[in-house]
Amino acid sequence: MTRDQGVALWNAARRLEKGDVIVEIGSHQGRSTIVLGSAARTVGATVIAVDPFVDGKLFGGTKLRPDWDRALQLLYIDGKHDYWTYTDDLKWSVHLPEGGEILVHDCFSSIGVTLGTIAKVLFGRRYVYVDRATSLARFRLAKPTAADRLRVLAQMPWFLRNVVIKVLLRLKLRPVARVLGHDSPYDPY
Repeated sequence: MTRDQGVALWNAARRLEKGDVIVEIGSHQGRSTIVLGSAARTVGATVIAVDPFVDGKLFGGTKLRPDWDRALQLLYIDGKHDYWTYTDDLKWSVHLPEGGEILVHDCFSSIGVTLGTIAKVLFGRRYVYVDRATSLARFRLAKPTAADRLRVLAQMPWFLRNVVIKVLLRLKLRPVARVLGHDSPYDPY
């Protein structure tokens, strides 16, 4: 998680009100949970961190969502980054109010998450792309306009650059990745 991503998480939680609920999908080492929890505490909101601890090759473990009956005001998705799990995690948005925010980590960076975003946001009817802090994208639950869809398409060059850099790093061609402005042994975020 970059500093800008931490600030985006912090700001999203700070926009909430007392009694509001944040659901975080995927809390691996807890860094984002700490940021969300610290910000939520300042406004009286609650964070519920869910990590399925994957027990299958393609899909997450037992899910809490089918039995969930509480409203939530912020959804943060950072679970398994394949298409199927990500699009399943988006189903938590049924508990958001109209205009509710969804934050997605590794969007326009992870192939599975980006493909899910293309299917459910670009071609969907429920989500509007708002902005991003590196690979942390912010969406709003609303009916998208043509301009909203164009903003998703505008992220594709950044996504393609990230994929090329990841391939170069896997091929141990870091000097070539530097030419593209990536001076790190780690994947772009």
